Amino acid sequence: MTKTILRALAGETLPVPPIWMMRQAGRYLPEYKATRAEAGDFLSLCYNPELAAEVTLQPIRRYGFDAAILFADILLLPQALGADLWFVTGEGPRLSTTTTDADFAKLGQGEMIHDTLSPIYETVKILRRELPSETTLIGFAGAPWTVATYMIAGQGTKDQGPAHALKAENRVLFEKIIDRLTEGTIDYLSKQIEAGAEVVKIFDSWAGSLNAEDFDRYALEPARRITAELKARHPGIPVIAFPRQAGNKYIGFHEATGADCVAVDDSVSAEWIAERVQPSGCVQGNLASSHMVTGGDALVSETRRIVKALSNGPHIFNLGHGITPDADPENVKLMIDTVRESAAAS
Repeated sequence: MTKTILRALAGETLPVPPIWMMRQAGRYLPEYKATRAEAGDFLSLCYNPELAAEVTLQPIRRYGFDAAILFADILLLPQALGADLWFVTGEGPRLSTTTTDADFAKLGQGEMIHDTLSPIYETVKILRRELPSETTLIGFAGAPWTVATYMIAGQGTKDQGPAHALKAENRVLFEKIIDRLTEGTIDYLSKQIEAGAEVVKIFDSWAGSLNAEDFDRYALEPARRITAELKARHPGIPVIAFPRQAGNKYIGFHEATGADCVAVDDSVSAEWIAERVQPSGCVQGNLASSHMVTGGDALVSETRRIVKALSNGPHIFNLGHGITPDADPENVKLMIDTVRESAAAS
């Protein structure tokens, strides 16, 4: 095993942490903007294997990240299940809502999702051919709770209120949605692995809005089910879990889910992670995305601090969330240079 991210995921402490960046293929890059214009719109880009592979490769060519993450979107799965999906310019995604038993009855399951998602698997195959031999390919899906919040509300919301309301008012229906998404996510990620993904990541962007028992039932338990089934189907496949803003729930998440790595957001410090989360296994994170906009000495000092704090255990350097469209591409290079220089100097 020579790929640095796979070594970190296997529990190895490396002298220089491997680096990749959430949303590293995206709107902060001029070459991405040109390719998206060629595709016509966001969904057309997702479903065009050649162009989706191209935007996945762009940050690898520019920066030499240690991993590429498949270019897709977490809402492709509900679309494959039968929800209507479209994007409103400047506002984001919109879906037909799933809030009644009649709505749920319209959703499909099982093999039917692969008809819609087959272009995504083709993108993975292209990437395995085209990526440099040292670069790890990461597949991904949204976690059931996070995807459900969009399906129930029909769009993103600040507090995930509609999903919480349905959970309170019709728990049976809510749990049917979570179960259907869990099953679909297993099948979706399994096909990505069959196509060539070497690692998969489960993004639970809204996990932090679940409290106490609900976190365990609707964030932790689906992650455990997905991880266990993927490892049963594909022995040895590493899984990264990202229960964003989980706070103290990050503690023990490795053991509870079987994930090989827990990605941690920037609401907690690297020192806290080193003490409470990293002893359980590989951690990923956790530079604030805002540093990619502001740059300068603060970016350098914070990057050095994170590298130092997490240097005594397996660590994949990343942001605490995705890079934003207003980021300066030069700050990304500064971050990478700082990580590698700081690690080499320590």
